[in-house]
Amino acid sequence: MNDRVRSVIFLLQNFCDSQKQVGQIKAQLIRRNLYPNTRIAEHFIGACHSHGLINSALLLFTTLPPSPHVYIFNTLIRVFSQSQIPHTPLLIYAHMRRNNVLPNNFTFPPLFKSLSGARHLTQARCVHTHVLKLGHLQDLFVSNALLDVYASSRYVGLCRSLFDEMLLRDVVSWSVLIAGYNKVGNYDDALVVFEQMQYAGCAPNRVTMINALHACAHSSNVEMGTWIHGVVKREGWELDVILGTALIDMYGKCGRLEEGVSVFWSMKERNVFTWNAVVKGLALAKSGQEAIWWFNRMEKEGVRADEVTVLAVLSACSHSGLVDKGKEVFGLLVDGRYGFCANVKHYACMVDVLARSGRLHEAVELMRRMPFGPTKAMWGSLLFGSKAQGDLELGLLAAEKLIELEQENSTYYVHLSNMYAAMGRWGDVENVRGVMKDRQLTKDLGCSSVEVEHQRHVNEFLA
Repeated sequence: MNDRVRSVIFLLQNFCDSQKQVGQIKAQLIRRNLYPNTRIAEHFIGACHSHGLINSALLLFTTLPPSPHVYIFNTLIRVFSQSQIPHTPLLIYAHMRRNNVLPNNFTFPPLFKSLSGARHLTQARCVHTHVLKLGHLQDLFVSNALLDVYASSRYVGLCRSLFDEMLLRDVVSWSVLIAGYNKVGNYDDALVVFEQMQYAGCAPNRVTMINALHACAHSSNVEMGTWIHGVVKREGWELDVILGTALIDMYGKCGRLEEGVSVFWSMKERNVFTWNAVVKGLALAKSGQEAIWWFNRMEKEGVRADEVTVLAVLSACSHSGLVDKGKEVFGLLVDGRYGFCANVKHYACMVDVLARSGRLHEAVELMRRMPFGPTKAMWGSLLFGSKAQGDLELGLLAAEKLIELEQENSTYYVHLSNMYAAMGRWGDVENVRGVMKDRQLTKDLGCSSVEVEHQRHVNEFLA
């Protein structure tokens, strides 16, 4: 590196404090034809990024001859992959190909990072073919980045196929596949992969354990969750906020609240997500009074509640019949006490609080006044409450609305038919059965009860 290059890099590192100075240095780089130098280009791109002028750097290196070295293109792709302009790395890559600049193994990981998400899957698969032709797929960083694209896009089949083709795998490869299965709700498959990882002799890291605990929580596999907790203890891992919260969430969803609370108190640092995991676990266990106690304790310790906290508290009130407390919390939420607006899930939970307690007309009035249209969960709560209270007219309305929202769900037709039968409206019973026959809907075993469907909606709130 000669003195001129060294002095320019010194200027970029120490005397580039404004957009104006970046522009002045850019002008000198063009005048002295220094911009093609890879070391200078790297620092110039960094300075442009720091001052919000990254598009200026892109314009420089894609419009002036000669065509830049692949290292410069890689730097641009990496910087843009960290920005809020996800399509630009792919445009840079296309520019490279048009100008016969051969990409290398460092080109693809940041490029794939920018293509994460289902809306970019087609482009990612095209780049995948280029990687194959260029022989870079056996580079572990490249293949792991592509794995993450498929996992984040919810194409776990493609993710699994690529994983099986990989000659080399590391902890990142296994963790991405586990996370991919979690993303599409295949929690049992995620845990099978986690076990296979152990047999393959690959030691899990914190990310792996957190993903495995997530799968345990949603599949109620408390045995595997407890085993993971044992490994964490034996290895002497510190229970940081993320790992500790994942353990609490797993124990809460598996109904082992004492173990979850024990983990909570053993943590040196906690955040709102940690508190939420405890409150949600108590809500699922229908321990309403305890959930309220933890909620109050949380506020006393200065931890600001978020949308999930309030939702969990309302759910706990619903399951435990704490109607007045539920109304109090919801009232404070609507009045702005917690610093955010009530969303549709909060309203649905409050409707459930009222419907479960038999206050059906209050629930209907709340639905009439709210700034949202009634949802399936709300009508389900009304149907559940109407059945419990024997309010057939309201139950009919709820069942009809549910059928409008989900015409292929035979459960709602059965409830509608049963209520018509209870009212002696046999002609309507036959009409409903005729519609079911025309739509080829059959009465599933156990669908004569709305509780299962209703409980599913409640669990979705707390997932």
